[in-house]
Amino acid sequence: MKRVVSVSLGSSKRDKRVEAEFFGEPFLIERIGTDGDLRRFAEWLQKLDGKVDALCFGGMDIWLRCGRRKYALREAWQLAQLVRKTPVVDGSGVKDTVEREAVHWLQRHGVVDFQGRKVLLVSAVDRFGMAEEFWALGADLRVGDLAFGLGIPVLLKSQRAYETLGTLLLPLLTQLPIRWLYPTGKEQERIVPKFAEFYAWAEVIAGDFLLIRKHLPMPTSSCPKPLQGKIVLTNTTTPDDVALLWELGLATLITTTPELNGRTFGTNVLEGIIVAHFQRCPEELTRDDYLRALSEMGWKPTVRKLNA
Repeated sequence: MKRVVSVSLGSSKRDKRVEAEFFGEPFLIERIGTDGDLRRFAEWLQKLDGKVDALCFGGMDIWLRCGRRKYALREAWQLAQLVRKTPVVDGSGVKDTVEREAVHWLQRHGVVDFQGRKVLLVSAVDRFGMAEEFWALGADLRVGDLAFGLGIPVLLKSQRAYETLGTLLLPLLTQLPIRWLYPTGKEQERIVPKFAEFYAWAEVIAGDFLLIRKHLPMPTSSCPKPLQGKIVLTNTTTPDDVALLWELGLATLITTTPELNGRTFGTNVLEGIIVAHFQRCPEELTRDDYLRALSEMGWKPTVRKLNA
């Protein structure tokens, strides 16, 4: 049995352990949350190195992309260097493949017509493939990296403006502590309503679910169902997350990764499964390799109608 473990900076309350079959072989898939503790994260990496088939970084990216350039997050890169034997993945290979394909699958199958659709992508630096496909299909896209990453209440519309700003800021931002840029540990459990006008504007809310959840609008007497009629396109949702979205009136939840025992794991885990199957380093895999693996897995986005 192959073993794929996601070590996450996130809350240990979201931990999970499941057995599943992919490519005709059994897999044990685990998530271990470290509650925002980088030292515990490092200890788990060193403990599991050489004992599992793939180690997945959860709650952080190693690589961020803007345009043709890639930038390594300093803390994540330093942690990755602790692993000597086991392949390390952060989901970036799958994001650049499965999430592009997910957007086109939804368009081809008439699930969502993105032409002219108002789309809020909470962060594009870790979903740049998805962002490029939204722009290519003519979506009315707004990118929320400044708002959801830095707290600056500005959305970017132009791809050129986004790439120019990213080229200027990412070399600096990637040197900052991860906790300044992304919710970790118990911060993942908090919802601080903010940017209500951005959520209200959007017809489709896309991207990392913890960033979407971070500032979700809560019901009020004047707006008891703030997500009524909307679509969320994301991954890594738990049954509690689905219940929350249902209560807020969400019409449709679409996840890009497989559902296992009621929970969708992250792109990092999906990439770990594929890397473990090929028994190759992630740097050696091409987009065609990922697409072939997804085809063999019978992959397609999971579409759930939550409210009529």
